[in-house]
Amino acid sequence: MRITDSTPKADGFYMPCELDEHRCIYILWPQREDNWRQNAEPAQAVFKNLIQTMAKYEPVVVGTNADQYRNLIGMNMPNVSIVEISNNDSWIRDSGPSCVINGEGRIRGVDWAFNGYGGLVNGIYFPWDLDDLIGAKVCNIEGIDRYRTDDFVLEGGAICVDGEGTVIVTEETLLDPGRNPDLTKDQIEEKLKEYLGAEKVLWIPDGLYGDEDTNGHADNVVQFVKPGKVVLSWEDNPDDPQYERSQKALEYLQSVTDAKGRQIEVVKLHVPAPMFITKEESQGVDAVDGTFPRIEGARLAGSYVNFGIVNGAILCPQFDNKYDAEAMRVLQECYPDRVIEPIAGAREILLGGGNIHCITQQVPKP
Repeated sequence: MRITDSTPKADGFYMPCELDEHRCIYILWPQREDNWRQNAEPAQAVFKNLIQTMAKYEPVVVGTNADQYRNLIGMNMPNVSIVEISNNDSWIRDSGPSCVINGEGRIRGVDWAFNGYGGLVNGIYFPWDLDDLIGAKVCNIEGIDRYRTDDFVLEGGAICVDGEGTVIVTEETLLDPGRNPDLTKDQIEEKLKEYLGAEKVLWIPDGLYGDEDTNGHADNVVQFVKPGKVVLSWEDNPDDPQYERSQKALEYLQSVTDAKGRQIEVVKLHVPAPMFITKEESQGVDAVDGTFPRIEGARLAGSYVNFGIVNGAILCPQFDNKYDAEAMRVLQECYPDRVIEPIAGAREILLGGGNIHCITQQVPKP
């Protein structure tokens, strides 16, 4: 049922921390040939490995367009359900619902308006009509009521919450003219508080360098280790364009407190050494007008902070990069009670415009 006369906060609901226990996790099967190279076959191999890894820890629901359904059920993967969810692309973190809970353990979904990362102003693909329905579809599959924000565009990757009243966003994304140009910063903040059940919004200035697909999503930059502690994408080379962005983020986070009045502890997680799209990777994409191009030589917006979270484990992207092992080590120190699972071949997800966190969306356990 769609709730039209209230907000999550007014009804006593809030978005829990992603580290809290999940009922299940959703992912969408990659397919579109104008974004995923070689008919999406390399990406599909990585997605399959990721799905099987996640399924060791919690139930996985794979959404797919109808023409891929038979292929997926033929894989016969344990603890994995296949459902038909027609979609424009695979970024369910952004097109899917943000689930909220209350003190009684009831779950509802927030079905944000979605416009392909900027609509006709600066969006990266068109149309996005099927993706704008995914929030409602997931809520119906899960049998939960939903709030719909027809007048407010937001992607799930643009927010990071601690479950205790704090939301972290970037100004680069939320103040982008392709999202909510008629709203002021204060009005956007009030929307976030009402629909996430939050008390305080922290505004990091910029997203990750080169993240033009999303205009600087927060989940490429920061993630909570626990309330009051975050891991931050870091670059220590002053000659790298990411350096200034990391510095500004650190300075900001060290200058503010969270909703509970705590100083925020920051753990630095070095970004991968610069990676660039190869000629082979660029030519493998069937480019069409209206879709964000994958150009040879373009720098990839790689980040280890864009990891996945499942019950009992952290899913760490691996890029065959010199910082892969360091990322595993830092994340193990941050999450000592969780298994750190390396996800090989994450470059294929990155070539499509995001990474592990971007392609997954959790449903909390009541």
